[in-house]
Amino acid sequence: MKSILLLGLLVGWVGVAVAAEPSPEEVRVAEAVKAPGVTVVHFWAPWCATCAAELAKNAWGTFIDTNAETRFIFVTAKSAEDGREVLAKHGVGGQPNFELVKHPNPSRTAGTEMTAFLGLPMTWLPATWVFKNGRLLYALNNGEVRFPILQQFLRDAATGG
Repeated sequence: MKSILLLGLLVGWVGVAVAAEPSPEEVRVAEAVKAPGVTVVHFWAPWCATCAAELAKNAWGTFIDTNAETRFIFVTAKSAEDGREVLAKHGVGGQPNFELVKHPNPSRTAGTEMTAFLGLPMTWLPATWVFKNGRLLYALNNGEVRFPILQQFLRDAATGG
């Protein structure tokens, strides 16, 4: 009986280890945020109304252009398409400091959707995280970003962080 229990625990532990294996996209983002300097990771989806509101009037495009010394990684989450065309319509995508990453899990269904990224909870779109030298400094996890606040976070990260 002890052998069966031990085997069950071992199989369960291995299953957890396999489930926790990061996707290649997540590994790529993890490596990018470790690079020297400030990196913004923004989670969004083409179907998300709040994400569309952030893109209006080329707000993100202008913000990325204005902060050329900061890396921006947009992670398309909970979507079957990467949204490249949607971003391009709003001036996002052509910048040298921009990268688009499509999360491999397109599910929007509870129980199967992405709930974490880089070992951190990620349950709301849009969400914006600010890293410096691999360390998370700020996480805006509850809806539409306010660009003046994000600008202040980038200034603080660049001078201190």
